Amino acid sequence: MPKRVDPQNWTLKHSNKSHRENYLKAVNFQSPDWIPCSVSFFNTLWRKYRDDLKALVVRHPFIFGTFASKLKRNYDRIPDWHSVGLHSDNWGCTWQVVHEGYEGQVVGHPLADWNALATYQFPDPLKLAERGKQLSWFLVKWGVKLGKKVNILVTGSGERLFDRLYFLRGFDNLMRDIASDDPHLDILIQRLVDHELVLVKKWLELGVDQVNFHTDIGMQDRLMISPRQFRKHIKPMYAAIFEPCKAAKVPVYLSSDGNLLDIVDDLIEVGVTIHDPQLRANTLEGIQKHYKGKMCIDLDLDRQSFPFSTPEQLKKQVKDSVDLLSLPEGGLMMKAEFSDPNTPLENIDAICQAFDEYCIPRCSCWR
Repeated sequence: MPKRVDPQNWTLKHSNKSHRENYLKAVNFQSPDWIPCSVSFFNTLWRKYRDDLKALVVRHPFIFGTFASKLKRNYDRIPDWHSVGLHSDNWGCTWQVVHEGYEGQVVGHPLADWNALATYQFPDPLKLAERGKQLSWFLVKWGVKLGKKVNILVTGSGERLFDRLYFLRGFDNLMRDIASDDPHLDILIQRLVDHELVLVKKWLELGVDQVNFHTDIGMQDRLMISPRQFRKHIKPMYAAIFEPCKAAKVPVYLSSDGNLLDIVDDLIEVGVTIHDPQLRANTLEGIQKHYKGKMCIDLDLDRQSFPFSTPEQLKKQVKDSVDLLSLPEGGLMMKAEFSDPNTPLENIDAICQAFDEYCIPRCSCWR
């Protein structure tokens, strides 16, 4: 039987979703004590709501941990990467930000012309991430040890996969490459596999609990490419990259927006342990049919509805999700990402209240 958990009397400094033991129970279908859940905010919401948002965070220690009340935050800070203008990353891609506080879009593609492939240099995976300065693996190793010591989930970043291809080539170019079976594409994919394997093996060597990958490949109602094209060009890449994790029995977290219902079984086959299906794009019924009981779901609640719903509607969204997708043995997590500063504060609080209520085991919602 799950342990009794009182969200209002949560005493741990870290959040419920960072709790290593319970998280891994949920992922591995080993009867977690609660459904891991999280709430995150873009900087634009901190800038708008300021102390009121911090007070909300303090009211929900189960979601944010008790240490959140002690953190000092510069409400007006916007990372340089999210400032308006053009920014170059370590892959040579140029990003354009047109609205402050958001990531922007890649508008400069270093491999837009295949003639550049022969001389193009990938960044060293052991020195540079996508952005920023040189990595410090000494600090990373220290963080992994500390996290395990205090029972916090520790993860490694496998960076981008399918989206890396269209960042490098440009989206239209990549679609033509796939449609025409351009032989250059196989070369690029193999180089990306080789790059990723160096990084993945490093994370496994450090003993992380999970390796995370990002791969946006879905649109609102379907994949960006056909399932047949996915299985021909992309699935073998995933299989090769995830194989070391499978062999080490380390969970693979694959984050991808959009509708991926047509390839869920393929993802399971190549070793994906957790995916974060978007509620709006995939529907609760679609997620129940294709994911429930087969792969751990980190349900991405309908962020597009957050500014326009009533608090009652948002609470119902959480309740309906738990009612339909939860199992006593686990396999469900949930997250809410608030990116639109037009979202009323009471709507944010409604999601937090619903997580506090419905992510704790009860006979009515653990079927």
